[in-house]
Amino acid sequence: MIEFRSKAYYKVSAALAFGSFLVFCNLYLFQPMLPVLADHFAVSATHINWLLAAGTLTLALMLLPWAFASERIGRRKVLLISLFLLPAIGLTSLLTDSLLLLIISRALMGMALAGFTAVAVAYMAEEFSAKAFSHGIGAYISANSLGGISGRLFGGMLTDYFDWQTAVACMALLSLIGAVVVAWVLPQPNQKNTIQSSPLSQYHHIIIEHLKNKKIYFAMLIGGVNFAIFINLYTVTGFRLVSEPYAMPVSIAAMIFLCYLSGTVSSRLVGIWCQRFSPITGMLAGAIMGLLGMLVASHDSLVIIFIGLNLLSFGAFFTHSLAYGWVSQQAKRSKATATALYLVHYYVSGSLGGFYLIYCWQHGGWTQVVMGAGLLYAVVFWLCWRLGHFVHDKKEHTLQAAQ
Repeated sequence: MIEFRSKAYYKVSAALAFGSFLVFCNLYLFQPMLPVLADHFAVSATHINWLLAAGTLTLALMLLPWAFASERIGRRKVLLISLFLLPAIGLTSLLTDSLLLLIISRALMGMALAGFTAVAVAYMAEEFSAKAFSHGIGAYISANSLGGISGRLFGGMLTDYFDWQTAVACMALLSLIGAVVVAWVLPQPNQKNTIQSSPLSQYHHIIIEHLKNKKIYFAMLIGGVNFAIFINLYTVTGFRLVSEPYAMPVSIAAMIFLCYLSGTVSSRLVGIWCQRFSPITGMLAGAIMGLLGMLVASHDSLVIIFIGLNLLSFGAFFTHSLAYGWVSQQAKRSKATATALYLVHYYVSGSLGGFYLIYCWQHGGWTQVVMGAGLLYAVVFWLCWRLGHFVHDKKEHTLQAAQ
């Protein structure tokens, strides 16, 4: 196993973090452009949301197929295939100015992104020691947030100063260079861990096994609902800031995504938290901080909105990092399938949550958005309580059996 702070640890962590950075740059490139593209194509906010939702939905749908493939041909191959598809698919977006075809190209991008997303954490879970993994997962998710920030700022600024086609072309070039770098740095994994000979017909039993395991399934639901709130509060805030009374240009409104940096910090604190406290308590604490951040961001002052979004990001990424790591560690076998199932819940919830909160925004403004998101936070709190109650009952049952 790769130990924490070893040369191999830094090499693998850096390669996977950079790959993750590229994935999330591509996934969220279009998010700050949504208000501009809604005007360009003369469609509603709910309609234009398909440019974001198409990618996240197809990403979710392709996670399990990519996970299955990685358990037959190896993790590294899937990681690299995924990365090299990004520039090729990105360039297809330049071939049309049709909204429908643009949505289809974003759906294809989501399919490609799913390969890296489904496999990276399983690669770490199998190669790293427990301590190395708890720190490595924090670094990986920090790269997620940095990629999300960079992709959004990149897309918002280039769209404002040039056009969306320029942003896509530049991102495709960056993705190609990045894929070559990752291919050069990432070592071959331990093959006995990554290649399995189970026939595809057995994988549905593995999926059912994971879904029946309440220790895993409740964490999947926590991660999904948490993300549905977080990502879409940012989307709605983007529409809020380009509207009156703020009337900001997209390049300035996109600056709100710098608040993701607090999520980068909180992700790195997960390893320290897990050494002292329960991951489940941490999931709940992160959700409470996210709720507090949303309420603070309800103020009209831009400074206070900025503070609220930082609190929201800190809490959301903390909960996500703990839930994601929990699923990987609790799965007894087929870790790639378990983490893929987590991400299916994560991205499907994020996609559906967008239509839910944008509907609230269109029909009741920010007040209704807060009410709608508040209901989702109540669901997260209940799920944390249920997961903690189940784990406690299992421990008591194990102790009684041992006696």
